[in-house]
Amino acid sequence: MARTAGSSTALEFAGKAKLLKKRDFDRAAERIGCEVAAIRAVADVESGGRSGFLRDARPKILFESRWFHKLTDRACDDSHPHISTPKWVRNYRGGAEEYDRLHEAIALDREAAPKSASWGKFQILGVNHRTCGFETAEEYVQGQRDSEGAHLGAFVGFVIANRLDDELRDKRWADSAAGYNGPGYRQNRSDQKMADAYAKYAAGGIVPTTAEVQQALNRAGADLVVDGKTGPKTRAGLRAFQRDAGLPITGLAEKETLAALGLAETHDPIALSAAINS
Repeated sequence: MARTAGSSTALEFAGKAKLLKKRDFDRAAERIGCEVAAIRAVADVESGGRSGFLRDARPKILFESRWFHKLTDRACDDSHPHISTPKWVRNYRGGAEEYDRLHEAIALDREAAPKSASWGKFQILGVNHRTCGFETAEEYVQGQRDSEGAHLGAFVGFVIANRLDDELRDKRWADSAAGYNGPGYRQNRSDQKMADAYAKYAAGGIVPTTAEVQQALNRAGADLVVDGKTGPKTRAGLRAFQRDAGLPITGLAEKETLAALGLAETHDPIALSAAINS
């Protein structure tokens, strides 16, 4: 049987609803070791460029009946087929009505319900709360109530834990979209949308590619396969170069490191045009 919520039928979901600030993007890019423009590109595509909150200051959610089925061991399939299904179905109501479904689920199983919803600007399922840096689902929900900065922080934790950070560093949009959204990304053209958004936020400035960094490291004495992917050997090569050059040893291709490698930012006129005309 599902665990009941007792006399409490709802969690409090309206919060501070603070929007993203520049420093949130800066912190996220620093943690991942990628460009701010790459983070902004994903944020645009995942949120449709819109707020992560409803007008009443509750975080946007989608309640996933497939996950509620799984987390309750299918105890509610027969009695509540609209919120508990053995397979994924597009049974969303959207907007504030998703909370009607969530509250109904809370009355049936307070623990499973918030884990079965995707939350905020980046729509990460509550079941991933530990991956996102929160000990409990309710702590995760509290963060989602407070700010889009918490939404972004959860996204960063999810990306790092699932080893999708290299894809963002290398701007491999198809790999990034597939890892985050699954194979359905092709239908939504998520990779192309990310590339277009990156061009806008990069303002025409294009940093050297990972392959160019690998080539420069090889010229400096490394022995790397030039494959355009930031793997463990490339990071080790960066650390060795930074140590020899007297730079902070981060294993990331930061501006000082790029300059020491003789690599500079270039400007793509097509990307610059996209930024100017956006």
